[in-house]
Amino acid sequence: MSIKIKDLPINDRPRERLINKGVQSLSDEELLSIVLKTGTKDVSAKVLAMELLKKIGTIQNLKNIGFHALTQIKGIGTAKACLILAIQELNRRMNIKQDKIVDVKITTPEVVYDYYKNIVNEYQEYFYCLYLDSNKKVLSEKLLFMGTVNESMVHPRDVFKEAYLVNATAIICVHNHPTGDVRPSKEDVIVTDRLNEIGYLMGIKLVDHVIVSKNKYYSFLENGKI
Repeated sequence: MSIKIKDLPINDRPRERLINKGVQSLSDEELLSIVLKTGTKDVSAKVLAMELLKKIGTIQNLKNIGFHALTQIKGIGTAKACLILAIQELNRRMNIKQDKIVDVKITTPEVVYDYYKNIVNEYQEYFYCLYLDSNKKVLSEKLLFMGTVNESMVHPRDVFKEAYLVNATAIICVHNHPTGDVRPSKEDVIVTDRLNEIGYLMGIKLVDHVIVSKNKYYSFLENGKI
């Protein structure tokens, strides 16, 4: 049977070491054991943390593991998996460039890329819409959904609803490709064409659709696809 954290000498327990010596003094395993909080009747939180580290290889890979893979680890149920995923997302948000794009004038796709290259991670797509006035200044920004871009996910009603609410005359769509390959997929092209056609009918122009990765971007406008 594994040693439980409560059976360790007080000064050797992760929480007490954090308080007395600082969070930087803790190992990856100890930090994870604090996050997990409890183990199971068979294994301690410390052992469970070791199993999680063994599963992901290095602590850097914690940002990539998904709900299903987490719950495949014995002792990690829905609550613990959700907590780890919440930490993933908090970490992502803390590392996103905090400059507000509202009121920014969009003159080139590079302006969009500069603001959104930091949304990239290795497993999740984020689809944003920027709503512009007649001078190409951003009135509003909206994260419409997370997941693979396709017709069933990108609903025109969701895209254009905000445009009417803020009295926008044009929109720019932007999403990331986690793989780093910014070439548009078949689904990207279908979604862009659909939004372009509906925007034309509704009098709200689709100015561009920009696909970003950490180091490059693809603009439908620049490539003559809009």
